Amino acid sequence: MSNGGTSVFVDVLMLAVSDLAHDAWDYRFAALLTLQDQNVMGRGAVGFDLEDIEWGQTPSEQTQAKNFVIRAIDLAMRRHRWDELRYEPPFAHDYLRQFRAMVKSFDTATAGRHDGVFPSSAEAARASCVRHRILSALPYWEGCLFCTGQ
Repeated sequence: MSNGGTSVFVDVLMLAVSDLAHDAWDYRFAALLTLQDQNVMGRGAVGFDLEDIEWGQTPSEQTQAKNFVIRAIDLAMRRHRWDELRYEPPFAHDYLRQFRAMVKSFDTATAGRHDGVFPSSAEAARASCVRHRILSALPYWEGCLFCTGQ
């Protein structure tokens, strides 16, 4: 995916994740997305592998986490809050469709072997940007993905 494609993908997915996050794991996944902010990290310097995610210790936890990601992707694919973007994301649906297929087929029991890549519970994205109504990158840096892009 190009740098621009990565930004679009993260933007549209973050809108959905922010509105669906409920459990502790969901906020950890949101923090992972905030770390994909190329405006802070640098163009081309972000990315994650599904194997880097700690999906949970038990099959039940893994299923719950995977279902959250699928629900967030599905919500994003329905163009959830895209009207709030300052641009039209023409390829976002394709990126989301591909990511959904990857997540759906991924065996979560084989993941989480890369210590320190997936944000811890203490690093979970629990603060919300008042202006943009998405989860922010605190404690990493002030502001959300949309704040840093302006």
